[in-house]
Amino acid sequence: MAMGAALFFGGGWGIARIMAMHARGTNIATAPGLIAVAAVLGTGLLLGILMAAPGISPLGPGLPGLGLLAWSALLVLSARRALQLIPLQGHSYAAGFGSMLATGTLALVGIMMVIPLFVPSRWRRGYSAEDDEDYVDMPTAIGLIP
Repeated sequence: MAMGAALFFGGGWGIARIMAMHARGTNIATAPGLIAVAAVLGTGLLLGILMAAPGISPLGPGLPGLGLLAWSALLVLSARRALQLIPLQGHSYAAGFGSMLATGTLALVGIMMVIPLFVPSRWRRGYSAEDDEDYVDMPTAIGLIP
């Protein structure tokens, strides 16, 4: 949920600002340009943490990734419908999100976000020393086995 919101608001806003600066011919090395780049980089950092951290369920990045892939497939089937489904039309972050959708960036990001779903070790619970304390060998505990 957090990743989808960060991608829509942070990534969409940053991309929209970068595209607007590019259209005006403004240098991106200005303060507003660097803020827009920081928003995109921050979104990418959150995505990387959600994908790489072993303690986070693979569903965290996987479910939004499946949504992005479905949206990209809808774009191929009906571009008009896919662009109409973008929420909060008229805001800069929606325009940036639409641009990422139209260029295929969201399809690429969606594929990356789905990869943790297919890593078997991400689905296993980690083993810790505390698990040993929960285990009681009943025959030994009641004195049947020395």
